[in-house]
Amino acid sequence: MNTLLLKYPASWWKGQWREALPSGNGTIAAAVYGAVQDETILLTHEKLWHGVVTEQLPDISDRLDKVRNLLDEKAFFEADRVMADALKESGYAPQIGTPLPLADLKVRTPVNSGFQNYRRDLNMETGEVSVSWKDAGTDYSRRLFVSRTDNMVVMEICSSASVMDFQITLERHTFRDISSPNDTFRHVPLNITTEADAAGWIRYAGRNDDGTDFGAVARVIPTSQENSPAGFKAVEGRLHVNSSRSALVLVKLFVRGEREAAWASLKQELHEQDVDYETLLARHTEEHRTLFDRLTLDLGGSEADHQLSNEELLLDAYQGTASTALVEKMWAFGRYLLISSSRPGSLPCPLMGKWCGEYHGFWAFHMANENLQMIYWQALSGNLTETALPVFDYFDKKLGDFRENARKLFGCRGIYVPCVTTPPSGLLKDIQPHTIHWTGAAAWVGQLYFDYFRYTGDLDFLRERAMPFLRETASFYDDFFTLDEEGFFKSSPSNSPENTPGNFYEGSGMGSRMETTINATMDFALAKEVLTHLVEGGKLIGSDQDELKKWEEMIQKIPPYQVNDDGAVMEWMHPYFPDNYHHRHQSHIYPLFPGLEVNSRSDLRLFEAFKTAIQKRLEIGISEQTGWSLAHMTNVYARLKEGDQALECLNLLARSCVMNNLYTTHNDWRSMGIGVEMEWAPYQIDANMGWTAAIQEMLLFSLPGRMEILPALPKAWSKGSIKGLLARGGIEVSIRWDIDEDLIEAELLSLGKDQEIELGFPESPSRFLHLENGVKQVLRR
Repeated sequence: MNTLLLKYPASWWKGQWREALPSGNGTIAAAVYGAVQDETILLTHEKLWHGVVTEQLPDISDRLDKVRNLLDEKAFFEADRVMADALKESGYAPQIGTPLPLADLKVRTPVNSGFQNYRRDLNMETGEVSVSWKDAGTDYSRRLFVSRTDNMVVMEICSSASVMDFQITLERHTFRDISSPNDTFRHVPLNITTEADAAGWIRYAGRNDDGTDFGAVARVIPTSQENSPAGFKAVEGRLHVNSSRSALVLVKLFVRGEREAAWASLKQELHEQDVDYETLLARHTEEHRTLFDRLTLDLGGSEADHQLSNEELLLDAYQGTASTALVEKMWAFGRYLLISSSRPGSLPCPLMGKWCGEYHGFWAFHMANENLQMIYWQALSGNLTETALPVFDYFDKKLGDFRENARKLFGCRGIYVPCVTTPPSGLLKDIQPHTIHWTGAAAWVGQLYFDYFRYTGDLDFLRERAMPFLRETASFYDDFFTLDEEGFFKSSPSNSPENTPGNFYEGSGMGSRMETTINATMDFALAKEVLTHLVEGGKLIGSDQDELKKWEEMIQKIPPYQVNDDGAVMEWMHPYFPDNYHHRHQSHIYPLFPGLEVNSRSDLRLFEAFKTAIQKRLEIGISEQTGWSLAHMTNVYARLKEGDQALECLNLLARSCVMNNLYTTHNDWRSMGIGVEMEWAPYQIDANMGWTAAIQEMLLFSLPGRMEILPALPKAWSKGSIKGLLARGGIEVSIRWDIDEDLIEAELLSLGKDQEIELGFPESPSRFLHLENGVKQVLRR
């Protein structure tokens, strides 16, 4: 279940890195292409970005009144451009930037009679990528992993013959593998140097656009010398190795340094390093598996199906239904990707993970109007709470920039988080109207802050990190919202990401004429959640009573959600903006998911209205969807307790936006009719993460003091188990079921406190339990 098997190498012309198998430790990463003769391993470092241009943000807050007046006058097109044009007129031209590939590790192996028995695989339990084949009776293999404990890339090259020859080098990531639209790239790394010596060392460096060096040092160590001493020959930066049955290759990376000093430092580190592959792998695996094995899943996928290659599993899915084995592998892969690209002290996982092989990565940044959040939906329920810490570090360090955004764009206190950010700045980078006018990023990120407390019970985190962030967000709303004639808040300008109202719809899901509106439902859903969390958290930590009263009064000024004549919740609470169901975003569904405000018990009428709204997105056809929107919809159907519908969304995703290495794409690049039509199909792993989160959501729903077991179990998963889920309130949950035998069993373990909970099993009355800290309870339906 936890192995990905492929029977052919990366082969996507001009973009082979997209089909590579990934390994990573959260900070550095390697992507293995799997070629027999000329192998490429793409090496990346999360802090190596280029093309990032941060300028002083001009103060255009005096334009806000003009925007609002034009919107009130229904001059929407004119209002749409006011702030964006003001920024351009002031000369503000920031650049978002993209990750920069650090290097290619290249290995050339002689070919005799041609390969046979080819395979490449990824062991997700260890993070080890293997490539193997047979040539002229000789077995060859390469194994590689990125060590969490030793912070380096480790590779072993083996041959069953008594003599093995190969060449190895480090070089700039090849331009032949660039596949961005129009083959664009902003900055080409310069001053490339590769040096090799006969002692088995390779030194590589390049220069970034900020004037600093980046690079790597590789050490090649023959590990089997049965017939003769190993021989090295260095020729023009390439190391020729012979007379050894196997060899170990250790690679350490550096960024933002000076090459000579960095080379010397890394060489010293590698001199002192253990040089046994199995020892290094065992040390790394112990830490990796501590994370990966906290949660295990069995949905009933057959052993025979799990032995199939990825290609075979996907071909089966094209016949209509993804096999349970593929569903399980995709769940495990999303978990693996999060572990491999997010760890304490690292940067958050961006849209492409830590494996970008482009010089102008397409949507490679942190996108906080859906995508960053989706990447981390699985983290808390998946018992990987520490993987969320980079998000908090990232946003906390940029609070000064976020305050400047709020002040200079809108004249408001508090923080405004742009939906697009990249290291190192949090200032506004994207000056398109629809991104400027969406003010909800801080609130949506704030949900993760508060949920982290709910899952962990960490009062220090609540007091020192979650509450301050939410206070800043509420301060912005306090200044930004105005009052309408009825005394309710009015949000203007407003945007419902990234949709355009029905009366401005052009007939294409990706295109729109105008997205700047008034009173997007999501604005109020987010603000209400922030304020509700502040009241709840404030009571727990003893906030000032006047402060609590202010937040409660603000909640009362949030307008109630409105319902269309067709029974669907409105996306805009303004009579001039009719709904547009032809869109991939489902922002107005927020109170149902990912929010917790609306459910079948809290307000059945609203619950049904949200259900109708999500159904409308499919009634108009599936051609407006994307990979991540199908993953989002799966999670929504889980909240609606529609297990079969949720699984069907995963089936659609498997048929449309999953590549052979199981990476997901934004859209179907083959014109198969599922999803939006785009000439280019960006690779992005948010749908991978959303898939994992959805399965966890289908098997457990939790609120503080309440949980539901198997709330959205599809008929196809009649027997299975999941061990190690985490519920809000800090309760570890394991579930075992066999519907045919009328068995559903849940094991509950409260972590850190005694507590009272309400527990629900499918089609059974709720029961109320007292859980003692650290004492397991096993219950059956």
